[in-house]
Amino acid sequence: MAFLRSMTRAEVAPLVLGDGVYLRGPTMGDYVEWAELRARSRAYLTPWEPTWPADDLTRTAFRRRLRRYMRDVREDQAYPFLVFRNADDALLGGMTVSNIHRGVQQSCTVGYWAGEPYAGQGYTTAALRAVVPFIFDELHLHRILAACLLENERSKAVLRKCGFVEEGVARGYLRINGAWQDHLVFARLSDDPHV
Repeated sequence: MAFLRSMTRAEVAPLVLGDGVYLRGPTMGDYVEWAELRARSRAYLTPWEPTWPADDLTRTAFRRRLRRYMRDVREDQAYPFLVFRNADDALLGGMTVSNIHRGVQQSCTVGYWAGEPYAGQGYTTAALRAVVPFIFDELHLHRILAACLLENERSKAVLRKCGFVEEGVARGYLRINGAWQDHLVFARLSDDPHV
């Protein structure tokens, strides 16, 4: 994996290269492709995500999202990425490293989504495998937390393939699709064996 930090884009997540995919911070130029993929995948994503705001797919909402992302990166609170396929630069989905805690904890949370046309093809696994070294080697964090709904077999498989260890159930962990949902919690530590 390679990490290419841009000196002129300090408010955008850096480029992370993976096996067949690359991750980079979103820009306004991504709006149309992002909105189209999200709209096309809405029914597929709805059971797994928080309820979308009414204006979620608008240009104005995307601009607000980018401003929040820039602040989060600048303050080392989160690193949002879009995931693209190397072969044709197609937008596949997104991944966010968030809830960064420094001090004695040195941890973060990782979350991800894949557009419906690209789900189940190994792209999310490749993206997660690429971002793990970025988290440990570039951000110097010790622990990555990830969680998925109990019935999300696909996400459980991705996490296990990427070396995450199941830790238990967090009751009412996140408000997904309008209801507080229990989640299966996984973690990976910096000194866990490489996968």
